[in-house]
Amino acid sequence: MNLPGALLTVALGLCLATALLALAVPARIRPVLSGMGTAAAGAAGAAAGGSAMAGQTWSAWLPDLLPLAGLRLTLDPLGGLFIAVTGGVAVCAGVYGIGYARHGLSGRVVQATLPLFVASMLLVPAAAAVSTLLVAWELMAITSLLLVLAEHGRRPAVGGAGLWYAVMTHLGLIAILGGLAGFAAGAHGEAFDQLRAAQLSPLARDAVFLATFAGFASKAGIVPLHAWLPRAHPEAPSHVSALMSAAMVNMGVYGIARVGLDLLPGSAGGASEGGTPAWWWLLVLAAGGASAMYGILQAAVSSDLKRLLGYSTTENMGLVLMGLGAAGFFATRGAPQLAALALVAALLHVVNHAAFKTLLFQAAGSVLHATGTRNLDALGGLRARMPYTTVLFAVGALAASALPPGNGFVSEWLLLQSLVHAIPASGVAGAVAMPLAVGVVAMSAGLAVATFVKAFGVGFLARPRGPEAERAVESPPSMLGGMGLAALCCAVLAVGPTVVVPGLARAVGTLLPGAAPVTGPAMRTVTLHLSGIAGTMSPLLIAVALAAAIALAAGAVRMFSARRRRAARLWDCGAGPMSPRMQYTATSFAEPLQRVFDDVLRPEMDVDVTPKKESAYLVERIRFHAMVPDRIERRLYGPLLAAAEAIGRRARALANGSVHRYLAYGFWTLTGLLILLAVIP
Repeated sequence: MNLPGALLTVALGLCLATALLALAVPARIRPVLSGMGTAAAGAAGAAAGGSAMAGQTWSAWLPDLLPLAGLRLTLDPLGGLFIAVTGGVAVCAGVYGIGYARHGLSGRVVQATLPLFVASMLLVPAAAAVSTLLVAWELMAITSLLLVLAEHGRRPAVGGAGLWYAVMTHLGLIAILGGLAGFAAGAHGEAFDQLRAAQLSPLARDAVFLATFAGFASKAGIVPLHAWLPRAHPEAPSHVSALMSAAMVNMGVYGIARVGLDLLPGSAGGASEGGTPAWWWLLVLAAGGASAMYGILQAAVSSDLKRLLGYSTTENMGLVLMGLGAAGFFATRGAPQLAALALVAALLHVVNHAAFKTLLFQAAGSVLHATGTRNLDALGGLRARMPYTTVLFAVGALAASALPPGNGFVSEWLLLQSLVHAIPASGVAGAVAMPLAVGVVAMSAGLAVATFVKAFGVGFLARPRGPEAERAVESPPSMLGGMGLAALCCAVLAVGPTVVVPGLARAVGTLLPGAAPVTGPAMRTVTLHLSGIAGTMSPLLIAVALAAAIALAAGAVRMFSARRRRAARLWDCGAGPMSPRMQYTATSFAEPLQRVFDDVLRPEMDVDVTPKKESAYLVERIRFHAMVPDRIERRLYGPLLAAAEAIGRRARALANGSVHRYLAYGFWTLTGLLILLAVIP
């Protein structure tokens, strides 16, 4: 067994041992044991993925671990990338969870399930057969569901979120199972090597791609299959939210890339020759663009901090799918350099999003622990009470806003470069699709700035708007340590993005071996673009400039505060001192954007006027309530749920307790099956 295999085995062994010990040890040490074991397993997984990205591969077949087919595992650079990202997120979440779990989350089930969840996410990219992938996928679904329901006894909304998640994730599993089972039947084998060598008809290939794309897209939170994400992620414990939003959703992207660019016949080795239909990738591009726009619009008008971050995940996964779709489209058009550039941009954004979304969800959990609320309208003033959390959230917000010098800027700019350079030479379909894609990326970046200015400015600055914010205290060291590790990853990726290019190049070579060799003009193009972003100044100069800017900003704030205190006695036009009621809330900040996109968002507003008892013309109180519902959920899922409920009510008549009727059901079902078998040749 070589280094990647040994490290992955150690990581999985640590996860299993940690889960078993968490069931046995006392509650007072359980969070420490579970957190440190999860972090250690994550570190081993990250090292295994990193060694695979460096070019070391590993394969194993364990025939006795799963019935019939056994357990087939392999580590290549593409799987290594997703394993490394999952391991890095697990390290941060494990350290953070030590302090977070002490607030009522130290139960045996939760603490034992956390490392098993990490183990399942390490197994999915390492699977080398359909049965292994499906077992790991289902284990990931079950363990994540248990963690989402961890606080169901405290808040009624957790149960509803868990129900949505359970239904959506298993519908996605059914789609993946149907697509891959049909693929395996056509290939006369379920190992990935057999799938690559299969020869399917064009209709069968299209059916496999569409089924698996729907299933994997639902896990990635892509519109319109996103309904579970803004429900489940906010209700899960915050370190679990980080694992789900920064690691688990990546598995959907991995599945689409693995099946569409690697496993389907004609994809591997022939993508640059038009081996896959171009409409596949235009569909992926369109789904990604719709998700990016819809997700960031919903985030921009949300006042729930964790729900805002959940919709931001939909946006960022949409951007990743835009890069993946563009890469597949360019490959079918025989443009290897553009395909490599777009695919590197997509994979780099997977890495960057994992870093800053881990930080943001953990910072949101820190705020929730300190205040007991996620409502931005009730927060404010946290800068003075939680200074470390404020700084760390600011780092994550800068990265998520796609502004320099945040790490999110690097991958989004690279994605824009691939789309802009493709416009002259992408054919009629590309000439229409690529300018629209450029506009979507640019607009989503602008809306992301407004979204995170709102989240940071309203939530952390100015005056407290409620008693919860006034009572806030800083988080314990372990939670700050988990956030600090994620912030360090953001800083490293922002200052030196070219460090990850060799590993990304090998991952690209796994998917597009004919289009993007590790050493060739395609990768030189990628390196030049990244060098143009990060190489304008040396990393040392960038770090010095950032430190100087932060010091100047802190000095300016201190000077302004001193002047404001000295001017407190000056004439104030009779208005009196500033109060929290004079500040922007999250709702009022988003109101202009809401007006611009009114036709898309369709907000609901209600004004309740209470008159005085003496006269109906005198007003005692006016209450204004505004809500922006998820329009896709209401228009698409609402009628489906109503139809299912109606069918369920009518179906009760079929089960009236009559044994004769039940026997008749069995008789006619068997008769129908026999007739069907007789008709089918």
